Amino acid sequence: MTDDHPQPPPTGQVVPRRPTGMHPRELGFTPQRPVGWLAPLLLLSTGVRTLLAVLFGAYLDKRELQNALDGGWFDHSRTEDGELWLDYVADLGDGFNATYSVAYLLAQPRLEVGGASLPRGRLLLMGGDQVYPLASGDGYESRMKGPYRAALPEPPAGAPQPTLFALPGNHDWYDGLTAFIRLFARRKDGHIGGWRTEQRRSYFAVKLPANWWLFAIDEQFGAYIDDPQLQYFEEAAHHLGPHDRVILMTPSPKWVKAKDAPEDYDAIDYFIRKILDPTGATTRVLVSGDMHHYARYSDPDREMITCGGGGAYLLGTQDLPNELIVPQPDTLTRNRSVSKPYAFRKSYPDAAASKRMGWSVFHRVPTRNPGFVTMLGIIHVLTMLAMAGASTDGAGIVARLFSIPLSVMLVLIIGGSVAFAQPPKADKPKHARHWIAGLLHAFAHIGLAVFGTWLWLQLPFHDWTWPGPLVVAAVVYGPVFGFLATQVTALYLLLASLVGVNVNELFAGQGIEDAKSFLRMHIDREGTLTIHPIAVEKICRKWTADPHGAPDSSWLHPNGPLTPTRIEPPIEVR
Repeated sequence: MTDDHPQPPPTGQVVPRRPTGMHPRELGFTPQRPVGWLAPLLLLSTGVRTLLAVLFGAYLDKRELQNALDGGWFDHSRTEDGELWLDYVADLGDGFNATYSVAYLLAQPRLEVGGASLPRGRLLLMGGDQVYPLASGDGYESRMKGPYRAALPEPPAGAPQPTLFALPGNHDWYDGLTAFIRLFARRKDGHIGGWRTEQRRSYFAVKLPANWWLFAIDEQFGAYIDDPQLQYFEEAAHHLGPHDRVILMTPSPKWVKAKDAPEDYDAIDYFIRKILDPTGATTRVLVSGDMHHYARYSDPDREMITCGGGGAYLLGTQDLPNELIVPQPDTLTRNRSVSKPYAFRKSYPDAAASKRMGWSVFHRVPTRNPGFVTMLGIIHVLTMLAMAGASTDGAGIVARLFSIPLSVMLVLIIGGSVAFAQPPKADKPKHARHWIAGLLHAFAHIGLAVFGTWLWLQLPFHDWTWPGPLVVAAVVYGPVFGFLATQVTALYLLLASLVGVNVNELFAGQGIEDAKSFLRMHIDREGTLTIHPIAVEKICRKWTADPHGAPDSSWLHPNGPLTPTRIEPPIEVR
């Protein structure tokens, strides 16, 4: 329950000595570089873990076990002035500069934005994917907990201690929520820097002032919401009435994704119909992360907001539709809500800026993903040697030992390219375009390999005594054709995105760290919820330690401007 009086440091908390620099021993964590999403090993491990999550996720699901944990809801409705400020951030645990830039702004006592002074939130809501690429104790420490502790090392002096609630995203789920539960829901005296943690499960309900409630549901496995979770929210919903209004947090903006997969929204629709609507309360706001940008759809009764700009790579908005029908009429659920249109209101970045950023793929992919360039170089060296060996009869026994059959390389290129295009099941609409795009990508690489083989046979290297040709191929041919193959992939990503294929990879491969976003929300004493969407157009990349600062001030300060701006005018919800 909320306490309006200033809080001392949590019991057992050791006040850390303020660092004098950026050394990990002083910070207590190692600042991380942004995840290189096209790194070969990461592509392989992420694919394997995603497959395991699909095949065995239900066996790793710890939500059923959470029924043994404390099942109470949380009361933050009583404040001195009857008002409450709260912040929302999602998709945050990536590279240090982007993650800490947002954490630093969230930790400041006030932000001056668009001529208004916005106080720090008494609640900090994390909407999912608190760590990348995979959930682990070390990952959380270096990519999320450490940066947020550095931003707000201790509870603010002379003010109530802010509280942090976190909802898991798909990356938090890759270990079955083990590390997530240990960090956010294990101890009653838990804290992350100056933020205390209260939740006991991966989902939570919070009573807010002026007849507002916050419900955060954990529905990572499609239409499945576990019974203990439903029972938890049924108990909390007993306290709702016709005058109450609800903010619903979800791990993913299924209202957007249902455009291509109508069944994706079924779990959210079921929750609203079965848990919230029978109370007479109205669900006024849906908010989620997962897609790394800001986008808002609305009708007169409901706001649907995606805000996943807390630190991960930017995802463009050029493919967002001008209108959403929610729920989709094509869903197979018989007892669904009445379908309603929601108009597109605003996105950040906008579609035009996103398209311009897409063209940066040609220089960003090779510079941000050197391992990917190396992998393509090796594949093209092996393919060229196989083609050269198949086209000549004079290859010696030693050369053949270092060659892979051409058929194997062709199967590898075609299979890898099609898998990269992520073809959905045959019963999904527009599934053929993924297969076609993947095959065209494969044929482009095979065409490049044919050209490379022809060029190789025109040069004297192939007639040298073995292993001379192999050395030249590895030292000269590999780097050159690795770069050219990367440009082929970049062109593929740009063109495929025009038909909705590999849009995420187009931006993930670029690793754009700027254009971050979060929400600062205010409930006034009259009950009006005002949402301030805030952008960080340029993150900070150089930091200065403040060893003599106040105990609750940030350890590191930006060495240049770090300016929050408005994405759009404040959104008022009554």
